[in-house]
Amino acid sequence: MKACDPLRRTFIIGALAALPACATAPPARSQRSLQLGGGSFVFDQWQGPALNVWTHLPSGAGPDTPVLVVMHGQGRNASDYRDQWVAESERHGFLIVAPEFAQSEFPGSESYNLGRRRDEDGQLRPVEHWSFSAIEPLFDMVVARLGLSAQRYFLYGHSAGAQFVHRFLLFTQDARINTAVAANAGWYTLPDRSAPAPFGVGEEPVGDADLRRWLAQPLTILLGTADTDTEQSSLNRTPPAMLQGPHRLARGRNFFESGRQCAETLDCPIHWRLAYAPNIPHDNSLMASHAASLLFR
Repeated sequence: MKACDPLRRTFIIGALAALPACATAPPARSQRSLQLGGGSFVFDQWQGPALNVWTHLPSGAGPDTPVLVVMHGQGRNASDYRDQWVAESERHGFLIVAPEFAQSEFPGSESYNLGRRRDEDGQLRPVEHWSFSAIEPLFDMVVARLGLSAQRYFLYGHSAGAQFVHRFLLFTQDARINTAVAANAGWYTLPDRSAPAPFGVGEEPVGDADLRRWLAQPLTILLGTADTDTEQSSLNRTPPAMLQGPHRLARGRNFFESGRQCAETLDCPIHWRLAYAPNIPHDNSLMASHAASLLFR
């Protein structure tokens, strides 16, 4: 471990001493640890199913360490996503927090990509049971356990995780986001009332104030310029999705343009940005460095 000042040393010792940690095996429910380097714990301090959470605390960690919440893709492989961000965590000095929304508890895209907002009958669940509602209390728990000074967190998602991220910003009131990056989403919920949910906000309880708040969020849509495979098995090719474009690159551009048009209609500012990762296909491990430069520059 590299040398550090007394305050930082005290912080690290306290974090390591909290409870035993596990960096390789799935965590037990009773385990709640954040260790220097890789670790894991179970988070159950919310109204939904317990989540395995995978972490990486960088070697220079201190009370001012930023927090990045990383949302995995369709494979529900949060530990892999954590591992693919470790080099950036060490380079930029942020804590990785990667919650895992397992298929067993969050089956299908409705329970994860779409936030678990609706039940099997299509009825809205109570907000506290949405998948979206795990993120804020998870951040609170991590900050409290490590004694961090962070008031806000960074948010990143790739593929299905990017779907989670952009909808989280729409449906979560007062999310304490510093900056969010949605990378290579397969399809989007457009800020368009003429498009039925979940491909647009038609028939959703979303008013103009909600759309203005969404457009004001610090969201970057990050697109790999080589993410143009039209035959990939995980690509949504239903008619409503195809209306957004033939592949992920086109759909991301269309989402940003839909936001720009919505802001023009509502006569409000838009804080979304569109960014590109040159020559990168649909690969989270290759997107991480591009996303980190946007989040932590």
